[in-house]
Amino acid sequence: MRLPFALLPLFGSLVLAACGGPAPGDSCSTNGFLCATENSAMECRLGTWRELPCRGPQGCRVEGDTVSCDMSLNREGDACAATTEGAGICESSGFAALQCRQGTLIRTPCTTCTVSGEQVLCAQ
Repeated sequence: MRLPFALLPLFGSLVLAACGGPAPGDSCSTNGFLCATENSAMECRLGTWRELPCRGPQGCRVEGDTVSCDMSLNREGDACAATTEGAGICESSGFAALQCRQGTLIRTPCTTCTVSGEQVLCAQ
């Protein structure tokens, strides 16, 4: 009984690829983003499409000319966009900050992690 549910995500990805959407690793010639699924975006970075998880409740969405990827629930090791390089988020536990470094979210443990405006504060 569990097999159909296990195949559903794979089938959805194949349908998107069959409709002409880029796949991770495909070449690209421009910088930018698009929503690949409700929970992932694609970024054209250095001539290659790369998948970015959008694990937050808002997922990936397009509003006008802007692609928004909710990274609020992303995890250590997840890919992050070039536009977020150096920026951070608090881990959902509140005891670590995740900072985008060289395209990957890197975890820094804290006693408390809070956000003040655009700044992530990681108290040691």
